[in-house]
Amino acid sequence: MDQIIARIASAAGISEELAKQAVEIILNFLAKEGPQDKVQMIVDALGANQLVDTSSADVGGGLLGGMLGSMGGMGSAMAALNELTSAGLSMGEVKTVAREMIDVAKENTDEQAVDDVINSVPALNQIL
Repeated sequence: MDQIIARIASAAGISEELAKQAVEIILNFLAKEGPQDKVQMIVDALGANQLVDTSSADVGGGLLGGMLGSMGGMGSAMAALNELTSAGLSMGEVKTVAREMIDVAKENTDEQAVDDVINSVPALNQIL
């Protein structure tokens, strides 16, 4: 996992701590929106089981969380993107982190499963 985080950090030009936080946010978004079995393959390929929140936490509390939750996948994507930018990532860095995660996953698991996850979450196209 540490090598993968280092690779992602290097590709995006960010700290390893920020890269790990970004991977966690993206994986938790995928866990909520993608096909569970195939998302788990990606999590396993990245060695990131400890980063995925297995609880059934909502998008967020309060008015904004309720509004985003009612929007389905697009709301979750907006919430994840907001988390990523609030953590300090630019849109370009978000794209680089996501692409590098996908590349690593494809190198370490079934490439078709990774593509299936990407295709099953239309909101991913915003950041890829």
